[in-house]
Amino acid sequence: MKRRHHMPFGTRIEPDGVRFYLWAPDAREMELCLYGPQGNRLRKMVKLADGFWECLAEEAHAGCRYSFRVDGDLHVPDPASRWQPEDVHGPSEIIDPQAFDWQDGEWKGRPWEEAVLYELHVGTFTEEGTFAAIEKKLDYLADLGVTAVELMPVADFPGSRNWGYDGVLHFAPDSRYGRPEDLKRLVQACHARGLMAFLDVVYNHFGPDGNYLHVYAKKFFTDKHQTPWGAGINYDDEHSEVVRDFFVHNALYWLEEYHFDGLRFDAVHAIKDDSERHFLYELAERVREEFQEQREIHLVLENDDNAARFLDRDKETGHARHFTAQWNDDIHHVLHTIATGEDGGYYADYADDPLNKLGRCLAQGFAFQGEASPYRQGEKRGEPSAHLPPLSFVSFIQNHDQVGNRAMGERITALASREQVRAVAALYLMAPSIPMLFMGEEWAAREPFYFFCDFEGELSEAVREGRRKEFAGFPQFADPKAREAIPDPTSHDTFAACILDWTAATAEQHEEMRDFYREALRTRRREITWRLAGMQGGSGGYELLGGRVLQASWMLGDSSRLEVIANLGPEPARIEEEPEGTFLFATHPDAAEDLPPWSVAWYLHGGEGS
Repeated sequence: MKRRHHMPFGTRIEPDGVRFYLWAPDAREMELCLYGPQGNRLRKMVKLADGFWECLAEEAHAGCRYSFRVDGDLHVPDPASRWQPEDVHGPSEIIDPQAFDWQDGEWKGRPWEEAVLYELHVGTFTEEGTFAAIEKKLDYLADLGVTAVELMPVADFPGSRNWGYDGVLHFAPDSRYGRPEDLKRLVQACHARGLMAFLDVVYNHFGPDGNYLHVYAKKFFTDKHQTPWGAGINYDDEHSEVVRDFFVHNALYWLEEYHFDGLRFDAVHAIKDDSERHFLYELAERVREEFQEQREIHLVLENDDNAARFLDRDKETGHARHFTAQWNDDIHHVLHTIATGEDGGYYADYADDPLNKLGRCLAQGFAFQGEASPYRQGEKRGEPSAHLPPLSFVSFIQNHDQVGNRAMGERITALASREQVRAVAALYLMAPSIPMLFMGEEWAAREPFYFFCDFEGELSEAVREGRRKEFAGFPQFADPKAREAIPDPTSHDTFAACILDWTAATAEQHEEMRDFYREALRTRRREITWRLAGMQGGSGGYELLGGRVLQASWMLGDSSRLEVIANLGPEPARIEEEPEGTFLFATHPDAAEDLPPWSVAWYLHGGEGS
């Protein structure tokens, strides 16, 4: 089976050569430069309407390298390049997407209720740091109970190491990780094991090194909006229709040409759009139109605004109208606060009455649904979410942000006891929302996950100093000498310290935690997952028993009731009577009316047997 996404940008292989398209409305002259063993050849490009340039090169073919020369001077890569063998400043390479022979034609995806996500960074997940190396770990992930592998961004970034959020060439998987066909083989290998494959994409900014669009397509950005990275991407100003199309096609490209099952959209609160129809709606609608009759596609947001409107469901079918789910930072923050006792930064919003906030997250989705946020100086945050089903939310106790944005990159197991971590993990792994693990979490990996990058010159120094200034306001880093202990994000050693030690995954001291995760996920699959389809909004509720014990329950899709009892404190607690349902899973299987410290127990009431 062959797959190719047709788009109005980049290269198109035709019977009589390769056709090149570039949007460069600010260029006076554009030339195509073809690189070859006999030397480089320049061909003039023809200016079309609306700022596009075109060129048909009969001698070009797959494997050729090329660039565009702007106004007889600067050579730039193709912004829609499918691969950059010499990094972001080098020439692009023509890739024939139809050269890859797909063998997963029967794959139609998996329903969202079956998702158990596993977020990983390609470069630090294995010693090799490649797409091919991930394939060797897929059997392990499937056995663990994972059903979906989520890759942090792979769009080409400068240098040899980066989280991926500094990508500048959105269609080119970074050459550090392998060739395009290596990524396709990884996706295909996931499907062969029944695993979905997700990709994190960044549509809110470009990285600071390697973005040449400012030179020849200034209208790609607009001063109408400012973001943490400077002028906003132009989603609502003059020529915004081309920019919107660029990113829509990028999403379609990954889903079609690479056969990904879903996308995670980074920090969409930073996508500024005042137009009548927000770009996010257009993007989701075009994806749904393209794939609704073919296979399951899942679109997941990261949105600090807690804008529940993007998660609305169809009243008749209950299916997501636009976006499938959102990463729920609220449930992370409150679980982290409960387990670690931290109350600095945004955790201050959750330190007051945390059990009630946790109950609200479990039963209704967001903790903040329009209430004032003390951390944000009283600014109101969020929208009502109780009408949404639990499947609208992705829950976690670790991810790349929540670990890596700490000064010292500590995982939760370095901040809380094993008993505390097991308790909060038991809550999020079994709840009706979608669970997401961060690589190595399941065996309590000791490696930190630092912020790292590979810039040069003044930019490198600016990032290094900026990282340390970022934490100057924290009491533990008020002393400049203390800030010097913060790892240098530009050092190779900082990156290397994050690489997972896979010998620890099977080591005896990590076996207990790994088995705990595996058993929780097996119980979820056996007793809960198949009951989640058809769950409605308003299906959950909670109460505090004696002020110290949290009880939450949900009406599942088959009319059974799932219940959890949790004592998330250091002292034993007692409830008046043990739940009457069938026992499913617990941190302390012998707990009944007497609840040990940091204990969680799950029960199922009614419904047909598994």
